[in-house]
Amino acid sequence: MSLHRNATIRRSIAFSVFLLALFAFAVVDVCHAAGPSAADTAKAPPDVIIFTNGDQLSGTFVREIGGTVTFHSDIVGDIDIGWDKIKELRTQTKLAVLNKSILPKKKKVPANVPEGTITETGDMITVHPDNNATIQPIPVKDAQFIIDETTMQKQLIGEPGFFGGWNGAATGGATIVKATQNQETFNGTVALVRVVPTASWLDPRNRTSINFTGSYGKITEKAYESDGVFFPATSTKTALYHAGAERDWFFAPRWYVLAQTAFDHNFSQGLDLQQLYGGGIGWTAIKKPKQQLDLIATLQYVRQDFINAAPGTSEDLIGSTFGLTYFLKLPRGMIFNQQAAYLPSWNVPRAYSITESNSLVLPAYKNLGFSVGTLNSYLNNPPPAVPPTKRNSFQFIVGATYTIKSKY
Repeated sequence: MSLHRNATIRRSIAFSVFLLALFAFAVVDVCHAAGPSAADTAKAPPDVIIFTNGDQLSGTFVREIGGTVTFHSDIVGDIDIGWDKIKELRTQTKLAVLNKSILPKKKKVPANVPEGTITETGDMITVHPDNNATIQPIPVKDAQFIIDETTMQKQLIGEPGFFGGWNGAATGGATIVKATQNQETFNGTVALVRVVPTASWLDPRNRTSINFTGSYGKITEKAYESDGVFFPATSTKTALYHAGAERDWFFAPRWYVLAQTAFDHNFSQGLDLQQLYGGGIGWTAIKKPKQQLDLIATLQYVRQDFINAAPGTSEDLIGSTFGLTYFLKLPRGMIFNQQAAYLPSWNVPRAYSITESNSLVLPAYKNLGFSVGTLNSYLNNPPPAVPPTKRNSFQFIVGATYTIKSKY
C-alpha cells in the first residue's frame, strides 16, 4: 500500500472521527425545552376569549401571527382563530405587540415595543404595561406579531448557541456471527438539522444540516485442510462511509442560496475518498405541517481518489448536484425521509454518479424507536479491477433509533 494511500485513509478517518465527536457533543447537550409546570399554570389566572357568537373560552394566549390568534385550552388544545371571530380578548399573560414595520429578519427590535397584558375589543388592541403608562391603542390589522418577550428575543432576534436548536436522529445496528465463518457487520447514521428561527410559524433565516452514514462488514474463514487439500484463510470486507454538511441562507420564504461539502468512501466500488465542495440555489416546493419537499441545483468541484488505482486514474471534476429532500409525517408518529441526487460531471461526462436513500422511523418509547432504510449508490467510473467492480452499491439498514432534540 502506498504512502499516498495511507495518508488518504488517515485523512478520511480523522474527518470521520471529527464528525462523530461533533455529533457526540450535540447529543450530550440534547434535552427537551422545558415549559411551565402544571402547578404554575394552574396558579396563573386564565386568559379569556369571547367569540362573536357569545361563546367564551378560558386558557392561555399563545401568539398572534399575521391576523391569526393561537389560543390554548385544556379542553380543546391549541386552536387558531381569526380576529374577525373574536369579540373580546383579555390576557393575564404579558405580551409584546409588534407592528408590520418590524420584520423577523432584523437583528434588533426597538426599545419602545409595547409590552404588557392586553385587551382587544372593537378591532383595537390596548396594551397595559407594568408601569401603568398610557399606550395608544393599536388596530388589529397593524399587529403583525403578538408574542411573549422570551419568544421575541429568541425567535425574532437571537441566534441559538452552537449546540442549541438541533433536531434529528441517531441510528445504530450490528450483526455478529461466530460459526464456520465469522461475520461482523456494524452500521450507523446520524442526521441533524437546525432551522433558525426554530419556530415553524416563522419564515426561516438560515438552516444547517449535518449527516454521517457508516457501514462496515467483514467475513472471515480460517485456513483448513480437507482430504489432503489445503484451503487458505479468506477474508471479505465491505466499508462505506459518507459525511456531509450544508448551510442554507433564505432570501425569500421558500428560496435560498446554499453551500455544501461531502466526503465519501466506498471500498466495494474502489473509491478511496471523494471530496465535494459546492454551492447553488434551493427551493422549498412543498411546505406543510406534515410534509416538506426541497429541490436544489449546485455547481461544484469534486476530487476522486481510487484504491490501488493506476497513475492518472484519479479525477478532478467540475460538476453539479440536482437533488431533492422529502420529509413526511405519517400516522402513529412514523416519519419517512427520502433523499435523491444526480451528480453529472461537465468536464468528464462519464464520471457521473447517482445516490438515493430512504428511511422510515417507527416510534417505540419516548425518544427511542426502530428504523428501516435503504441506501443506493451508483458510480459510473470505477477503476479497472479483477474481478470487475460493480458500479451499483445497495444497502438495507435496520436499527434502533434515538430522536435528538436540543434546547434553544
